[in-house]
Amino acid sequence: MAIFNTFKTKNLELTGEALRQRSIIIALATGTNPTDKTRTSISRKIASQSGVVWKNLYSGVFRDLDEILIPLGLVKEEGRLPLKRGPKALQEKGVPYYKLTQSGLLVSLSLNEIKDRKEILERFFSNSSKDENEFHDIILKLTKIAPKFTFSLFEKYVKAYCEGKLKLLPFKFQNLKNVSDESLIIQKEFLKGFTNLSKSDEEKTVNLLNHIC
Repeated sequence: MAIFNTFKTKNLELTGEALRQRSIIIALATGTNPTDKTRTSISRKIASQSGVVWKNLYSGVFRDLDEILIPLGLVKEEGRLPLKRGPKALQEKGVPYYKLTQSGLLVSLSLNEIKDRKEILERFFSNSSKDENEFHDIILKLTKIAPKFTFSLFEKYVKAYCEGKLKLLPFKFQNLKNVSDESLIIQKEFLKGFTNLSKSDEEKTVNLLNHIC
């Protein structure tokens, strides 16, 4: 999966393949109607956002779904829509539309292009096992007070999966401990230190950060 791939000479710029795969996952995470989740509809949606001809994108969307996202267990066929026109065989079989699996929902939580990830988070936890729900309540609370920090954890988790450092499921935040980078350690240090400050020092610290950020 290439959702975090960047150009070798431009480390902050995602490749076309990365953007396309991210767009597919976003379309399936946010789509509400079966007609929004066919290969053609997904291609049209990406094309409208990119300003290109959808037919030029279709083969890439087809390949990403059939050769990457479905084999990885992130996407699966949800059903088929009947066709009134076109080849008879296709009319009989219908056009497939897709949905994210539990793993796919977890991946979608790492994409900051999705505005309302809390709803997806609720869907993910509603289908999780009891063990995977260990931090359910506190994670939901953190999305209210520190959403960027909370979803950055999911981004680090999924990125570690893409790098082959951990498995997506079963979902365990403890797995991040083995792949923690310095930014997580700094955030932990700050949070622990902040809770030990007096009320006056808390206000001064927040005031300082307001001047920096």
